Amino acid sequence: MRSRIAEDQVVELAEMFRLMSDPTRLRIILACLDAPAAVGEMADRLNISASLVSHHLRLLRAARLLQADRRGRQVFYVVGDEHIRSMLSDMVDHVAEGDAEDGAAG
Repeated sequence: MRSRIAEDQVVELAEMFRLMSDPTRLRIILACLDAPAAVGEMADRLNISASLVSHHLRLLRAARLLQADRRGRQVFYVVGDEHIRSMLSDMVDHVAEGDAEDGAAG
């Protein structure tokens, strides 16, 4: 790991974490973690409006947390960067391990 990164990179990293700190945006990212998902599919799965999903997707794409892939009339979104995918997968595993340890202790 780098011990020093440029100040603009620190700001970019902080913005990525700020975006992911919103539960709705994090749920959208996680919905795109394993396979591409369309706006309507995410809206249905997350029980929120398609316009709200689209609003969050604009922010997530601008931060390069998600990538878009147009297939005909539909656009599919996916976590395309392996660094982001790996970090989120590891964090999901970490949270799941904590839940399993809590259940075993009780």
